[in-house]
Amino acid sequence: MNSDNDLQIAGDILEVPHLLQAPREHPATVAEFVGLARDIAADRSQWAHLVQYDATTRWYHRLRTGPGYEVWLLSWVPGQGTGLHGHGPSSGVLTVLRGTLTERTERATRVLGAGGQRVFAPGYAHEVANDALEPAVSLHVYYPGLTEMPMLPQSRLRPAGESPASPHCEGRGEPRPVTA
Repeated sequence: MNSDNDLQIAGDILEVPHLLQAPREHPATVAEFVGLARDIAADRSQWAHLVQYDATTRWYHRLRTGPGYEVWLLSWVPGQGTGLHGHGPSSGVLTVLRGTLTERTERATRVLGAGGQRVFAPGYAHEVANDALEPAVSLHVYYPGLTEMPMLPQSRLRPAGESPASPHCEGRGEPRPVTA
């Protein structure tokens, strides 16, 4: 009688080379992209000497590229932000390297401190800003590489403190239509 308990592997499974995956030269999964961001964040020698601050606009520098992906380094002085935007067909990993950034979406507001990460899929819309009193630095990994960053109407963001069950549509202060 055959059952799941009857299966046994004879010999050393590690001696069967076609069952082993070769190490990848570049990341290919969400976990590997998160790991890439963490590795870069942990090795300050890869990025700290490049950081610049610009009071008139967010500073950015493409740190690395690979097959289909890009890694960007950004700095934020207090008050700088992105406005509500998407990332086209790209997925991303946002990692705060220094300071604090605030992320706002239609559903929530999150404060990310150094080491904080957000992973997002295509179609994700958010606003990122430095609402703190100190400069911040962040790392952004995009796959595929960022080809568009469409700006969206701010009215899609809910005012601070307003819950999803609020009687206002899309944070514009308009009453919801009453349906019977």
